Amino acid sequence: MLIYDIQNLVKVYPGQSQPINDRITFQIHQGEIFGILGDNGAGKSTLVRQMVNLLPSSSGTIAFLGKPITTIPQIVQLNVGYMPQESGAVKNLTIAESLYFTAHLRGMSRREACQERDRLLHQWKMIEWRNQPAARLSGGQLRLLRLAVAMAGSPPVLILDEPTNDLDPQRRKLVWENLRQLNREQGTTIILITHDAIEAEKAIGRVGILHAGKLVAIGRPSDLKQQVDRLLRLELFFEPDHPPVLPPDLVCDRHAPGHWRIFLEWDQVEQTLNGLDLNQIDDFRLYSATLEDLYLHYATQS
Repeated sequence: MLIYDIQNLVKVYPGQSQPINDRITFQIHQGEIFGILGDNGAGKSTLVRQMVNLLPSSSGTIAFLGKPITTIPQIVQLNVGYMPQESGAVKNLTIAESLYFTAHLRGMSRREACQERDRLLHQWKMIEWRNQPAARLSGGQLRLLRLAVAMAGSPPVLILDEPTNDLDPQRRKLVWENLRQLNREQGTTIILITHDAIEAEKAIGRVGILHAGKLVAIGRPSDLKQQVDRLLRLELFFEPDHPPVLPPDLVCDRHAPGHWRIFLEWDQVEQTLNGLDLNQIDDFRLYSATLEDLYLHYATQS
């Protein structure tokens, strides 16, 4: 079943001539885990806000379950759990109250909403915070609360804007485990924006890559990576004030001070590694193509 059908979607903000979304077309089917990648300003958050009917489009269409979303706002609200980057809606409630009222508003009885509240508190390991006001939570705790609120009432579709941002490694792992379990056991359709490309690759079935407002690639990561999997990524770690000397023909991404990424053909690996001065290197790692490399490839090729 087709969940979303998006055709030639355009969004131009008032006072701007350049569209933030430029003729975007794609579809999402029931039970998919669909990832949206893109750099800052690529139009990702604008796109999902259009998909949940919070932001009108300048042109183009968005159909949800076969009907234009502008004609069925209540259907979208009841069936789509949306987690925004920021939200002030729950700040005046405790964690337990936020989960209870959201589940109740999505159609659960009071008894069912209480059970749902307790289930989510346990699932997201928030039992000890249940009576804490949301306004007093840390950034990571608030992120987990927003995730749990989006899931309250078990909506069949989730749209999550950066669900792992601000989280430590242990909580990021919890997020990906819970999302995979939800998709596997309940068939929930999950659409998510993420910069956590390495972890996302383990979960998503398809990915759309946005760059400068355009959808520059869409498909299964394994299919899209066929265009870049002939490359290997060599990461070098060193003292920032003493960078290594590299052959001039290598393509080097100076990712951060003391951290370079080099993309190599297979037949370049042995010569490159043998040519490194290990006295200049703290550590090095060699990887096959990842979802992050896929994004970098398509973003720079467009």
